[in-house]
Amino acid sequence: MKKIIYSIALLFVAMAVITACSTTRKTSDTNKLGRGKITGTWLVNSITYEGIPENAVQSVFDQGPASVFQGSTWTLTNSGKGIYALTNGTVQSIFWSMSDNAGTPEFSFKKLMDNEKPKAVESGYKLMVGNADGENLVLKAPVEYNGGTGYIVYNMTKK
Repeated sequence: MKKIIYSIALLFVAMAVITACSTTRKTSDTNKLGRGKITGTWLVNSITYEGIPENAVQSVFDQGPASVFQGSTWTLTNSGKGIYALTNGTVQSIFWSMSDNAGTPEFSFKKLMDNEKPKAVESGYKLMVGNADGENLVLKAPVEYNGGTGYIVYNMTKK
């Protein structure tokens, strides 16, 4: 009987040691950015350029020069549906999502045509999230330039 009790006690001690020595897992990653800071209606206040000249890109999002997005309004719902409306009257339906790319939050979207399902669209656009605090949103679109990467930076505020 003593051997059985001793064996059970030893088993519990071994389990406690294994559990104590195992790596801890975080329940939330501080680099992950939730949809809550992205949903809402956003106004593009300014467009800046990092590592590329302003005229290096002739068309963004297959829509036109970056300047046509100055003053545009982006409405992003929690379900992933959204639209952007340019100041020239163009309105584009999109489906958006968030992901984590090696610790950097990434905003992705697909342009949708009339009644098109997001699964049917194979191509889209990915932008790095430079800042998202619920009132300000900075999206950085990477651009290949002179053997390196520059960025078109969209600075937005919540409406």
